[in-house]
Amino acid sequence: MKPIVSVIKIGGNIIENPKKLASFISLFSKLPGLKILVHGGGKLATQKAAQLGITSKLVQGRRITDAESLEVITMVYGGLVNKNIAAQLQAHHCNAVGLSGADGNTIRAHKRPIKEIDYGYVGDIDEVNKHAIKTLLEVKFTPVFCAITHDGNGQLLNTNADTIASEIAIALSDHYTTRLFYCFEKKGVLLDITDDDSVIPTINSKRYQELLTNKSISEGMLPKLENCFYALRKQVEKVCIGNISMLSNTHALHTEITL
Repeated sequence: MKPIVSVIKIGGNIIENPKKLASFISLFSKLPGLKILVHGGGKLATQKAAQLGITSKLVQGRRITDAESLEVITMVYGGLVNKNIAAQLQAHHCNAVGLSGADGNTIRAHKRPIKEIDYGYVGDIDEVNKHAIKTLLEVKFTPVFCAITHDGNGQLLNTNADTIASEIAIALSDHYTTRLFYCFEKKGVLLDITDDDSVIPTINSKRYQELLTNKSISEGMLPKLENCFYALRKQVEKVCIGNISMLSNTHALHTEITL
């Protein structure tokens, strides 16, 4: 039987709230077995950019990453957020190592081609170096990845953290039983965005199509769900969406995605 690896992605509302982040860190550090953490930090990057007089540009909720924005993102994601999380995990005796995709050549990507929109220095993933990550896990490190990749030619790229989490889980599925958890502030995928208790416990492919047809899911959730189904089709064993309580309590209200 293959050992289990849990890949957990946390959203900005956890990162930006010191109390929520401390609760998550405590819970994550106690999770048994091998684990990997993936984070972004978009809202914090926007705040820091504004303090530096840099206007953040968003199109349909997606960040346009020009050269100035990439510098801020690198400072915030790869520095401030990543090292703060690593330090807090160390305080809980979890031997974290903070990484970008450039470190150890772990995640290579290419600059997204210009179509209707030029997203700038945004990367789409080409390859995850599963051997490098496996090596870290085997010596009992807990990798903490920020949402930055590289193209192999010296260029850093801003890359969607949800996608990074799913691609890592997929890459490691050859050697491990991988489980993917998307943690954010809600209890799960909501049928009614105004009702925090309207969690849909299970969404399979058929149910997903019904929800799409009825326009019952918020647009911001759609890319996350696409990542979920993609991961399952690529041999990730389990995918769940919810708040941090699902990590410690399997009976906590959350959404499990199935094929």
